[in-house]
Amino acid sequence: MLKTFRNHIDKDLLFLNESKLLIAISGGIDSVVLAHLCHQFQLNFTLAHCNFNLRGEESNADEDFVLELADQLNVEVFIQNFDTQTYADENKRSIQMAARELRYDWFTELAEQLKFDYILTAHHADDNLETFLINFTRGTGLNGLTGIPEINDNIVRPLLQFSREQIESYANENAIKWREDSSNSSRKYLRNKLRHEVVPILKEINPQLLDSFMNTLDNLNDTVNIVEESLNAVTKRTITKIDDTSISYKISEFKKLNNPKAYIYEMFKAYGFTEWNDVVDILDAETGKYVKSSTHRLIKHRDVLILTDLCDTELKEEPLLIHKKDKSTTTPFGVLLFDEADAISKTSTNIIYIDKDKLSYPIELRLWQEGDYFYPYGMKGKKKISKYLKDEKLSLVEKESIWLLTSNNEVVWVVGRRGDNRFRVNNETNTILKIELKN
Repeated sequence: MLKTFRNHIDKDLLFLNESKLLIAISGGIDSVVLAHLCHQFQLNFTLAHCNFNLRGEESNADEDFVLELADQLNVEVFIQNFDTQTYADENKRSIQMAARELRYDWFTELAEQLKFDYILTAHHADDNLETFLINFTRGTGLNGLTGIPEINDNIVRPLLQFSREQIESYANENAIKWREDSSNSSRKYLRNKLRHEVVPILKEINPQLLDSFMNTLDNLNDTVNIVEESLNAVTKRTITKIDDTSISYKISEFKKLNNPKAYIYEMFKAYGFTEWNDVVDILDAETGKYVKSSTHRLIKHRDVLILTDLCDTELKEEPLLIHKKDKSTTTPFGVLLFDEADAISKTSTNIIYIDKDKLSYPIELRLWQEGDYFYPYGMKGKKKISKYLKDEKLSLVEKESIWLLTSNNEVVWVVGRRGDNRFRVNNETNTILKIELKN
């Protein structure tokens, strides 16, 4: 195994030779063997051990073992203790998920603070097979069947090509000591059930199971490359607009596809959607209909789908008060400038002239609400803001970003769009106030 590991590093992971490495070490056989192999080839590494305090004295004994191993290998070691149960309870996580989050957050923090180039974990081929089976039994897309990546950003898994049997043989042949985690024998975790009850049967059926599995992963990853190439081409055709708050997709491009649901799944799965029939149905829904995930909304607006961040759209900005002496006000959408004028000159949607004496200060800038109405410039009578926005053919996202400038709760200006006749300059006006929006 030593020679094979060396060849693998030189062929596929040569960058590790010149890098500052952090090895995640539990004290179990996999991570201990990884540390010994890296020591054999004089790689520049430090150990990092998490004590999750879940197994009493056994957890403390693991920590002591790792400290002794660091002395034996003459390398630095970092130890971090976690109250994993409390974290899991407070964040509503399973113990396994809580431990994973705590572990990787700490590794990332160490890497950033102490300038480690890569974090090494000891995942191996059997772990990869178990992950594949877990995803398969729970239901997944193609990406869930392509296995654990050997390199994922700054996470590297040098043992992914090796089986548990090879690692155990190397440890025994070289008299390497390690710690056994008693929880690994528990059948209450799905991974352990698969490891102890399912995988042995599969290996009995096919003694070359891991080799066959690795070939399958290679084929699946080749297929993923083809899918991504096609998906990128479709994405490029469908996206019509990208701004700070949303992405718009042309519905007609989805309808040209033989299997729009497949493309929609791949395109939007990262945004938390799960009810895929509802997502597909929105292609033919009425304008204004939408589907929500825990983080995003997908809205039908005329001939496009608009993807927005749910947190942003549900955020309600506080009203702003503007006083008579104010010459400018910074807003979430730009700066409003206030200046007296001798006459009306340049006009645009971002500039309005009003009769200053008709204002009751402080005036207020706020988001529009249901029930708001105004008397639009150039029209007789009043109109509900909601009806005005509908007639302007604004999308739901655009409607949510409409602000009103009001005086004594009467609309002065639908900002950037239309003024109100009640505050319009006329022959009796003594003081003209120019208000300009600078984006």
